[in-house]
Amino acid sequence: MNNKFFAKKLIKWYEYHHRDLPWRQTRDPYYIWLSEIILQQTRVAQGLPYYERFVNTYPTVFDLANASEQEVIRLWQGLGYYSRARNLHQTAKYIVQELNGVFPPNYAGLLRLKGIGPYTAAAIASFAYDEPVAVVDGNVYRVLARVFGIDTDITGGEGQRQFAKLAAELISQEQPATYNQAIMEFGAVQCTPSAPDCLLCPVQQECLAFATGRIHLLPVKIKKTKVRERFFNYFVIVQNGRVAMRQRTAKDIWQQLYDFYLIESDAPVESADEFSDNQPLKSIFLQTIITPPKRIFTHILSHQRIQAQFWVLEAAPETTLHLPPELTFLTEDEIENVPKPVLVTSYWKEHNF
Repeated sequence: MNNKFFAKKLIKWYEYHHRDLPWRQTRDPYYIWLSEIILQQTRVAQGLPYYERFVNTYPTVFDLANASEQEVIRLWQGLGYYSRARNLHQTAKYIVQELNGVFPPNYAGLLRLKGIGPYTAAAIASFAYDEPVAVVDGNVYRVLARVFGIDTDITGGEGQRQFAKLAAELISQEQPATYNQAIMEFGAVQCTPSAPDCLLCPVQQECLAFATGRIHLLPVKIKKTKVRERFFNYFVIVQNGRVAMRQRTAKDIWQQLYDFYLIESDAPVESADEFSDNQPLKSIFLQTIITPPKRIFTHILSHQRIQAQFWVLEAAPETTLHLPPELTFLTEDEIENVPKPVLVTSYWKEHNF
């Protein structure tokens, strides 16, 4: 297929079928950057409310840079992949402090910023500055693999180089921003993973996957993500209407978020007696009434499946508890305002102490 012909068809399709999304109405690199970071590994329907909240709360990169990390993570709560929020905040501070609040005006400069990889740099460079740099994301892989009949594994270096080269050849030099938006949108709403609308596809006649009956075989993705099973036992220590919580500081999931005292086990635990040897909990067990978990909460991440049980340890008002040093008592209002993992938030909504 002629490269210009392909680009023209997608751009024409986009003019009639694209979704009206707020970040498509601006050339401001700050807003485009926000949208791209939020939408990484996040569906548009889920990411749109977060984008609007961030824009309203931090209308400029200066506002975001001046916020505290906890405020940013609290606003991000529920999106997951919290390193994105931390990188977002750190990069905003760098842009303000080192670049006087001005984003680099090209792909090469954007790529040097923390948390910005080749895809995001290409998106910002093309959408904000009309630089003809092709975006390559999951939607683009799928469209190119199907239309051009490419069966090279997209998870390998050879495949990634092949697709990047093809994408660079196909991009419209005259309308790079519109073309990049078009091919991503085409993959998102027309050439979808499981139920593509081939009947009304504008490139159906040129699509090699359609011609050879390989629509559901492309793109080829050989690597399988291994899911790690984890079992969390949370101890919710309650006294005088306050609950003991701690901020997660280890380099693990949910860094900087707040949860309860945690013991991880190899399998679900049926009795609190199994924790009787835990030194920090020994005295607390003797001073509290223990309510066993009512059910198991399950939370699925991209590489992990977490099953959590919550044990409530309630102490009398006059009891002097010796909490582990990382714990501190918080009021209900304070708990509402600190950033928490979705798993902890789900539990908290079901219980009122």
